Amino acid sequence: MWNVDNLEKWDAPRALREYLPYGLIGYDNEGSPVIVCPFYNFDIWGMLHCVTRFDFQRYLVLLLERFMQAGYEQSKTHGPQARQLVVFFDMANFNLKQYAWRPAAECVLSTVKQYESNYPELLKMCYIVNAPKLFSVAFNFVKRFLDEYTMSKIKIYKNGSDKWKEPLFSHVDPNIFPKCFGGKYVDENGDPECKSKIIWGGKIPQDMFVEQGTEDNDKDYTETTINKGNKLKLDFYVDEKKQENLVLSWDFRTFDYDIKFGIYSIDKSSGEKRSEVALGTVYSNEMDEVGFISTRPNTTYTVVFDNSHSYLRSKRLRYWVDLISDVDDITELSAQVQQTDIVEKNGA
Repeated sequence: MWNVDNLEKWDAPRALREYLPYGLIGYDNEGSPVIVCPFYNFDIWGMLHCVTRFDFQRYLVLLLERFMQAGYEQSKTHGPQARQLVVFFDMANFNLKQYAWRPAAECVLSTVKQYESNYPELLKMCYIVNAPKLFSVAFNFVKRFLDEYTMSKIKIYKNGSDKWKEPLFSHVDPNIFPKCFGGKYVDENGDPECKSKIIWGGKIPQDMFVEQGTEDNDKDYTETTINKGNKLKLDFYVDEKKQENLVLSWDFRTFDYDIKFGIYSIDKSSGEKRSEVALGTVYSNEMDEVGFISTRPNTTYTVVFDNSHSYLRSKRLRYWVDLISDVDDITELSAQVQQTDIVEKNGA
């Protein structure tokens, strides 16, 4: 599928080369490559608006092959144990919300499954540090796709804990580990973030976005203006005869100002009205608001864009809302992430 032998000839998109956070910072005491990833700085939403998911996964394969080659070279003097990888993920200030976006959730699951299928025993040890509160909720879903060997190599440490240092530094020399992560190594210019070895990622500029690189290029967006004091309501009916599961998905942004957004449903048989997404202010002028909910048959769903609270300003809105076929794994992962985000906001 990936034509691994020719991957090095591939001219990977700039977004992957400059904004995917990682760095091969050295080798442990058995010669294994040590990879550091400031994962909290990964803008997956921006990335998937710059490249296709296929290219994203192809680039990950390219990196894994490079790491494996480095391990192979090390094994010539250190033995076969050098052919496994030590990986360090820093999740400080990581926000799970962007992984509730369907393409991001799809990307996570397909990447995990691809890894397990092709590199089942490559991992020597993985340290996930500064894991945010309730990170385990989403991870408990993802881990069902990892085999027992891989799971035994993953160690998770909560935000603020330094208990990872002792096991990590028992086989990784602190002198080769970046100072910003608790080691002693700095660049020649004294930089503790070691930018000569680590790509730090960050928010991808929108001028790098490409239409053909987004998972959304088959969507028909609508632009409209909601006058001050008014609302826009969109109705979607789920037929009771529908055999496949459907999700109601949305992707929208406003220009210059926020807006209130919510969804309610009415069961056609019983007349019962439910709040599906509580009406509330979303700052969609700062970042696209994306998400989806599961649906029930014989039910009408009403999506509300509410500008009735504004007596001074009309709001310009660009939106896509539709019923689409459900994929159980993606729905469940995104639901886990959304629930995690809700609980964290409530301070539980």
